[in-house]
Amino acid sequence: QREFTQKKTFTSWINSVLAKHTPPYVVSDLYTDIQQGHLLLDLLEVLSGQHLPREKGFNTFQCRSNIENALTFLKSRSLKLINIHVADIIEGKPSIVLGLIWTIIFHFHIEELARTLACTYSQPSLDCSSAVDSSPKASRSAKKSAKIKERWKMSATKALLLWAKEQCSLHGSVSVTDFKSSWRSGLAFLAIIQTLRPGLVDLEKAKARSNKENLKEAFRIAELELNIPRLLEPEDVDIANPDEKSIMTYVVQFLQYSKNLPESEEDMQEKVREAMGWLAAQEKKLAKLLVETENKTYYQKCREMMSFMETFNQEKALFLPVLSSKRGEAELSEGQQQMREEWDKVVSQINEWKTKLDQMLPSPLDSIEAWLQEVERLQAEDLPDLQDPFKAMSVFREIIVIFKGLMDCFDSHLDTLQSFKNEDEKNMPLVLPEKLEEMERRFSNIHSTNPSTFLEYHYGLCSAIANEVKLKLNIWDLKYGAKESVESLLENW
Repeated sequence: QREFTQKKTFTSWINSVLAKHTPPYVVSDLYTDIQQGHLLLDLLEVLSGQHLPREKGFNTFQCRSNIENALTFLKSRSLKLINIHVADIIEGKPSIVLGLIWTIIFHFHIEELARTLACTYSQPSLDCSSAVDSSPKASRSAKKSAKIKERWKMSATKALLLWAKEQCSLHGSVSVTDFKSSWRSGLAFLAIIQTLRPGLVDLEKAKARSNKENLKEAFRIAELELNIPRLLEPEDVDIANPDEKSIMTYVVQFLQYSKNLPESEEDMQEKVREAMGWLAAQEKKLAKLLVETENKTYYQKCREMMSFMETFNQEKALFLPVLSSKRGEAELSEGQQQMREEWDKVVSQINEWKTKLDQMLPSPLDSIEAWLQEVERLQAEDLPDLQDPFKAMSVFREIIVIFKGLMDCFDSHLDTLQSFKNEDEKNMPLVLPEKLEEMERRFSNIHSTNPSTFLEYHYGLCSAIANEVKLKLNIWDLKYGAKESVESLLENW
């Protein structure tokens, strides 16, 4: 059932994308049509706006070449294609084909749209080590999608879910907690439509109707009034355990619609003025708090920070739409540019405050915090992209030594943290319990990602060695005369 639903949903989604292709292309059987490779290349060209190399024919070699070109392009965008091989696609293996299409949907459709939401919903947290950069101008590199992200940054799935919750929360009892059973009644779809286009839906009447009636009505209105392709049928959703990926693929189209809604310049200017006023008030409040807590204990400073951040995050929700709108530099008005600068300023001050608190941690927590930050920085970094293989080999060897040296301290630092006595001579706490819990969670995260980080470093080193060998082999392909001179060249190298 799940495979059948995904095939139908993904096929409809592909057809909606390929309707923009010249000439338009219609998929009749996904498992068969994908085997030639042209479908994949057409799809990726529309989604990326790039022209990709291809073989024009349809023999086995040409089909294989086209699929290889498509997979190479996806890998160039740092997408992890786990267990997806050319031979499986040529055979049209359902699980492999569906996995590949889902990877494409998630990266090009869901992740691209949710990236702005991740910046919008990600709140500066109490995690003093995390760098906060949720400014509206922050453009997230696609390469980071395959890497360990900074802990405050929200996943695309969670950001999309929060967006759906936000749309539905305006209509009382409509609750969304997942991309499965929450959508079965059809009320969530209708609530989102009502938020985006007030007046199209009567939610009170909908509450008295059956699930199938509501789903049918929601899909009909979305298609006719919002021009959202009908990717699902009521029977796909009105079951005990609907397919999460299919529902996400459909829901993200509503997010796409919301991004395209026009807004009057007058309304935008008013919202910008309100946001500017709020940001100025936050800056004053933060400055005052820093002065008032100057002579307080570390524990008291952290308590004050927690109180400030809770209020800050609650109030920020009112300004999320304007803080995350029109992200391109060329589209910004003067007022929006000033708002962006003011937001960056406030976020920078919050980061400075957190950095100072980290530096004030009582010993030995201060050194453990510094160790955590250094390991997390290495884990979050992209692999160096060096054209010179010899230099790359040197860099990767150095990184491996540094990372191994840091990880050698893992157990001792964790033991020290777990044995830390959190009270002073007056039996008062030295550090917020939340901070100690957060540090332990970060140890757990490092432990779970440590093997993959080492593998990535060694993969980079081996790739550099392989590239250097290929380079040498290409040189040695030339005629160098006597056997002795070639042996000498080999020995010298």
